[in-house]
Amino acid sequence: MTYRTLGRSGAVVSAQALGTMTFGAEADEATSHALLDAYVAAGGNFIDTADVYTAGTSEEIIGRWLAAHPTEAQQIVLATKGRFPMGQGPNDLGTSRRHLRAALDASLRRLGVEHIDLYQLHAWDAITPLDETLRFLDDAVTAGKIGYCGFSNFTGWQLTKAVHLADRHGWSLPVTLQPQYNLLVRGIEQEIVPAALDAGLGLLPWSPLGGGWLSGKYRRDQAPTGATRLGENPQRGMEAWEKRNAEERTWRIIDAVSAVAQEHGASASQVSLAWLKVQPAVTSVILGVRTLEQLQDNLAADSLELSTEQLEQLTAASEPEIEDYPYGTAGVQQRHRKLSGGR
Repeated sequence: MTYRTLGRSGAVVSAQALGTMTFGAEADEATSHALLDAYVAAGGNFIDTADVYTAGTSEEIIGRWLAAHPTEAQQIVLATKGRFPMGQGPNDLGTSRRHLRAALDASLRRLGVEHIDLYQLHAWDAITPLDETLRFLDDAVTAGKIGYCGFSNFTGWQLTKAVHLADRHGWSLPVTLQPQYNLLVRGIEQEIVPAALDAGLGLLPWSPLGGGWLSGKYRRDQAPTGATRLGENPQRGMEAWEKRNAEERTWRIIDAVSAVAQEHGASASQVSLAWLKVQPAVTSVILGVRTLEQLQDNLAADSLELSTEQLEQLTAASEPEIEDYPYGTAGVQQRHRKLSGGR
């Protein structure tokens, strides 16, 4: 396992994080604990969860594992998030001081810890004044309840505004941003990646396999069935079957991934993860798995090194369609290629 600093912080984390949204849902407690055992045995030390994952059950499962493994727990860098509703009241959501105080304390109880290394705002809140939110995070750092703060699902301007406001007041600066990012979804390269680089933040990509599309399990015009992310509900979320199946770009990317995978004797998942790992600002890629087999396959991507030619091949095949102005060759794309070393 390779390691990197957690964004602008001095904390060191593995380049692959274990995402736990499946815990208590697609993976029962026994399976979840087995996933944690295997991940830590492979050298992983970065666990990401959120209070809303399975309505708090994910945090509880992690908490019981930490309690049963006190030695390993000392090495874990623990991350969770707050923002979305855990109750029915008008103050049971958002990033107000009132809600975040309750949400953080509840996460600490479920996890069975006194300190969370990285506490993240799960999304932007247009209602709460930003200074109220950032001051709470700074107070939580001062109180020793959290080590660092970060954001998730922020746009470029939201990220930049928050960083500069915190800096102006001398509050704790965010160290990371957790966005959706993969070969299929590269829109963050327009503004979010440059904003993160400008602020010195590390990216923690979620959905690195695009809801399973980049694992090679789907076939053109063959609706998935059975034990896949789309098998029971082909219309789910951003990875809906009909929408992506109809896009020629989807299959161009999958074909490119498959070709590189064949050259290495690797899986499509490993190639997709290896490409993402070396993108600008990426600190740790969040793995979302249901089984030990999926985890072992994903972990092998950490040691897979793609050639410059292969990286360029994947980048070209997945080039996103964006408006030329001001994001075209004279703007962000050119800048991104320069930062990527020509990719």
